[in-house]
Amino acid sequence: MSLNSLSVGLNFILGLVSVNIVAQLLGPSGMALMGSFRNFTALSKSFSSLGINASVVRLFVENKEDKQALTKIYSTFFWLLTLVSVFVGVMILLFSNPISNYLFSTSEYSFAVQLFGLLLPLFVLNAFWIAIYNGLQCFKNIVIIQMMSSVIVFVLTVSLIYYGKLTGALISIAVCDLIMFIITALFVYRNKSDFSFQLEKTISKPYLSVIGEFSKMALLSAVIVPVTLILIRNLIIDFQSVEKAGIWEAINRISGFYMMFFTSGLSLYYMPKLAELKTDAEFREELRYYFKTLIPLFTVVLILVYLLKDFIISVALTNEFKEVNSLMIWQLTGDFLRMITLAFGYQILVKTMTKKYIAVEVVFNLSYLVLSYFLMQTQQVEGVVKAYFIANFLSLIVVLLFFRKLFLSNN
Repeated sequence: MSLNSLSVGLNFILGLVSVNIVAQLLGPSGMALMGSFRNFTALSKSFSSLGINASVVRLFVENKEDKQALTKIYSTFFWLLTLVSVFVGVMILLFSNPISNYLFSTSEYSFAVQLFGLLLPLFVLNAFWIAIYNGLQCFKNIVIIQMMSSVIVFVLTVSLIYYGKLTGALISIAVCDLIMFIITALFVYRNKSDFSFQLEKTISKPYLSVIGEFSKMALLSAVIVPVTLILIRNLIIDFQSVEKAGIWEAINRISGFYMMFFTSGLSLYYMPKLAELKTDAEFREELRYYFKTLIPLFTVVLILVYLLKDFIISVALTNEFKEVNSLMIWQLTGDFLRMITLAFGYQILVKTMTKKYIAVEVVFNLSYLVLSYFLMQTQQVEGVVKAYFIANFLSLIVVLLFFRKLFLSNN
C-alpha cells in the first residue's frame, strides 16, 4: 500500500489537472460525452479480458512453484484472450457508426471508436501481463509501469484536448492503452526471469473451467456496470440536460481519484492475500486487519475531502460545476459503504462464489438505476447521487447476510 501510494498520488495530481483542463476547454457537456466513451471502453475491455486479473492471480498464486503448470496457464490465457479480444475489436470496427450514434448522437466521432477497436487486443495483452506481475507479487514493477504510463498518457491527453478539443479527448481515451502496452512490453522484455515460462500452442482444458467461473462474474460486470452508468447518464440528459450529466460525471471523477488509491491497493495486496487463505479463521483475521487499518484511513480521507471540497472543486473544475459542492456528501457516504462492502466483495470474487457475486451486482446496479429514475423526477442530479448511496447500502446488507455465519460461528 505504501509503494502503491506513490503511483496513486501521482495519478491524483495529474487527474485533478486533467479534469480542470477538460472543465475549462470542454465544459460539462464535453465531460459527459467523455464519460459515455469511458463507460463503453470499460465495457469492451472487461468483456474482452474475461476477468483475467482475479483468475490469473489465483492460478499463479496456487501454482507459483510449478513452472510447468505456469507455462500451461500462460499459454491458455494468451491464446484465449487473443481470440476473444480480436473478435470484439472486429465487431467494434464493423459497428463503429451505430456505436458513435448511440454514445454521442452523431457518427462524427466514429473514428475514435474505430481506433479503440483496433487497439483493444493490445490492452488485453497489457492487462494480462500486469495480472501476472500481480500474481507473482512483483509490486514494484507494477507501480513503476503505472507511474510511467500516467505521466506519458497525461502529456498526450492534454495535448490532444488542447489541439483537438472533444475529438482529441476521445482519441486520447482510445490510444492511452497503446502507451501502457509499450511500457509494459519493455518491462516484460527486460525482466525475462519473471516470465520464465514459455508460450506453447495449446489451450489447457483443466484451467478453462477456472477461467469460466471467473468469466461468468467478469462478463456480468462487463455488461451491467457500464450499461447502468450509460443508461443513468442518458436519463439525466433526456430529463434534464447534457450539462447536468456533466455535473454528475464530475462527481464520479472526483470520487474516482480517492477511491483509486484504495481499490488499486486492494488489487495489489488484498486480492492475492485472500487467494492464499484456506479457512474462515484466516479470513476473519484478514478482515480484522482491514477494519482496523484501512477503514479508519479511508474515513480520514473522506473527511478531508469533505472539508476541502470547495478547494478541490475550485482547483479541478470551473464555476459551471458549483452544484458539485452540495452533492458531495451523498457520494462520500456512498463510497464509505462501498469500501466496507469491498472487504467481503473481494473474497466473493477470489473464491469464485458466482451466485453471490451475481446477486450483489444485480442488487447494486438495478437499485441504482431504478432509484435514479424515480428520485431524479423530483430531486434532479441530487436524486441520482442519493440513489448511489442507497444502492450501496442495500448491497452491503446483502453481503452481510451472505457472510452472517462467518460472525456467528464459534470455530
